[in-house]
Amino acid sequence: MKKNLLFFYLLVSQLFFSQADCSSALQVCGNSNITYSPTGIGAVNENLGGCLTTGEHNSIWYRITIATGGTLTFDLVPTDPNADYDWAIYGPNVSCGSLGSPIRCNAATVLGIGANTGLNMTSTLLTAAGGSLTPYCKYMDVLAGQTYYLYIDNWVGAGSNTMAPFSLTWGGTATLASPFTDPTIQTQPFVPPGVPAANPADPREVIICENPMVFNFNSLSAGIINGNSNFLISYHTSSNDALSGANPILTPQTISTTATYYYSIHYVDPANPNNPINSCRQVGLFKFKQGTITGTNVSLYSCNNNNTGVATYDLTSAAVFSDPTAIKKYYNSIADLNAGINEITTPTAFVSAEGTVYVKIISQYGCTATAEISLKFYPVVVVTEATLRSCFIESKPSTALFNLTIAPVTTQSGTKKYYPSLADAENGTNEILNPTAYIAPNGVIFIKVINGNGCYGIAKVTLIVLPPTYSTVLEDKIICIEDTTTLDAGPGFTGYLWSTGATTQTINNVAVGTYWVDLKTGECVTRQIVKVYPSKQPVISVIDIANNTVTVNVTGGTPPYKYSMDAVNWLDSNVFNNVPRGDNHIFVKDAYDCEPIDVVIVVPNLVNVITPNGDGINDVIDYSALGNKQNLVFNIFDRYGTKIFQADKSNNYKWDGMVAGKKIPTGTYWYSVTWNEHDKKNTLFKYSGWVMVKNRD
Repeated sequence: MKKNLLFFYLLVSQLFFSQADCSSALQVCGNSNITYSPTGIGAVNENLGGCLTTGEHNSIWYRITIATGGTLTFDLVPTDPNADYDWAIYGPNVSCGSLGSPIRCNAATVLGIGANTGLNMTSTLLTAAGGSLTPYCKYMDVLAGQTYYLYIDNWVGAGSNTMAPFSLTWGGTATLASPFTDPTIQTQPFVPPGVPAANPADPREVIICENPMVFNFNSLSAGIINGNSNFLISYHTSSNDALSGANPILTPQTISTTATYYYSIHYVDPANPNNPINSCRQVGLFKFKQGTITGTNVSLYSCNNNNTGVATYDLTSAAVFSDPTAIKKYYNSIADLNAGINEITTPTAFVSAEGTVYVKIISQYGCTATAEISLKFYPVVVVTEATLRSCFIESKPSTALFNLTIAPVTTQSGTKKYYPSLADAENGTNEILNPTAYIAPNGVIFIKVINGNGCYGIAKVTLIVLPPTYSTVLEDKIICIEDTTTLDAGPGFTGYLWSTGATTQTINNVAVGTYWVDLKTGECVTRQIVKVYPSKQPVISVIDIANNTVTVNVTGGTPPYKYSMDAVNWLDSNVFNNVPRGDNHIFVKDAYDCEPIDVVIVVPNLVNVITPNGDGINDVIDYSALGNKQNLVFNIFDRYGTKIFQADKSNNYKWDGMVAGKKIPTGTYWYSVTWNEHDKKNTLFKYSGWVMVKNRD
């Protein structure tokens, strides 16, 4: 398994002179395949010996060092079947000055047997001279550490004039020495320089950032060697030089992006400078590509929201360089960028006023450039404070219904959103979703105006509830039930509408009842209720009749009261004297002078002496004539105030001077008669007097 990830070329073609002599034989490195096209001979026409008697024609020499012993074979295949290849192997451990006879040799003609030749496991021949028609010789048994020379010649002579490249592959159980296949020597894979080209068949590309393109090739060496000890690298402008190590590039050079360059890796055995594997070389090729980058200065816009003087910028969105794999670093000043200090650590949310930010751009190949980002504000959303006034809601007069959308907060176009507080407007929380019908008391709301760039301004709107405006002169009235009055709403209103349908300031001939008037002030209408009450009529609560004196007791109504017995002559006193016997009228009115109360009273015929002797004259006191009155009670009291008799319905409201069936002593006794009249107020009547009882028994 190959240890290196690099595709190395063992370039052995197009070599002349030094590669074509034994002394300059190419070291075979491991069991890698060989492809070559020999042309001509080297500086020395070697004495080949063995089956090769005609000297060199188009030849190449290889040196082989055995790493592990075993059998060794090879298969040499020309690319043209008419090419005639001869070969010979010398060794083991011989020198070019004294090669001796070859231990394997084949000069068989191509005619009739084909062009392929080499060593295999079936042939028993050690040598095959020309015309033998035997293209393969017997394999070799080799030991570790042995060195051999392999001579290959593309013979062109009589009957054969074909020159063609060959390919050679190794076989058998033996392995050939190479520092590139020995894990104890090459411990890490070599790393090819540069990056793959767009076309995988093209050489890898080393990106160079300098312009002009002057390059120090040795700067690639450490990366290629990748920590492998005792390996050296040289750089060349041709594959031949790379394969032989000739004409290395030793100083920084101005390079071309169209030329192909080569590097050659070889091992130096620290314990044996003459170790044959030191001559092994692996060669790679690469090209240069101009990687210089240029940043683009751009302007970046963001919102100076609510005109605070700063905006939040996403610096990474600025198109300063098109390659998304590039690294960008942002700085407040060019001095910080050059020094690599004070880098902006929050480029996606950079808060700043208008100004300039500097960007260091690092491409995927390590090339750098700078660019400027001009930070600018989008046009400010201009808003002004506004005030909205709206009429009170009748059911809750401390609030009003507002149409927030009519608030003149801006003349610019944009989307409006409505919020109950400044914090909500800034954060976009608790949005008012019914701005055309917003019910609120006196206070403020905030309108966020957002333009097409996503910028916004916030305007405060003061909400004023227009309170109800009532008439200060329109008041409830009290009138006599039979009267009418005038209601006046007073001046100062722009419109009036009464519950009667009238649209005047006053209405006349208003009877007792409840009325309303809609009072218009500007656009607001206040409904005011007014009541016309009937005056409370006075009530005659008790009428005391003592002989011919009548005392009228009145409650309710509005004092002072007036009293009369003919509804013409009115007195302030409630006592009437010398009232005649029989039915009489009592009239009472209060301060409202309404229709008076008319009560009919009865002043009974007073009996002051009874003589209960059975003669039918003044034998009893008889009040049966009042028997139709409510709650009629007739009581008799002695001189000490002790009730001695009660006349009621059971005794037909009569008293004959007897108590418990016995005549009472002659003397003066007191009596009282009470009843309630059959009127609305059940007026209480009290009638009192005295009687002389004369009993002769």
